[in-house]
Amino acid sequence: METQFYITITLKTHKGLESFAKFFIGNNRHRAFEIFKQLKGSHNVTEKNILYFDFLETEKGLPVNLDFITCTLKQLAENCRIITKELFKSENFESS
Repeated sequence: METQFYITITLKTHKGLESFAKFFIGNNRHRAFEIFKQLKGSHNVTEKNILYFDFLETEKGLPVNLDFITCTLKQLAENCRIITKELFKSENFESS
């Protein structure tokens, strides 16, 4: 089983943290890091933060959190746009 990379979006609720979206961003470590580095947000987490992007690697079925950021609602929209654009480019214009 090959290594896979994902970005998940998590929301802090009264029940705790709940993931509500997951993007598969490929098997290429370098490309996955390049996409995650483009995302808007901050590594400075406080109790006021409610939205999180987690960068995960899954190897042999086991997830490992590589990085995370917290963001605003406006940044959430921008980040989804960035991920979608980069995945579109990867799938349509770049050779595997």
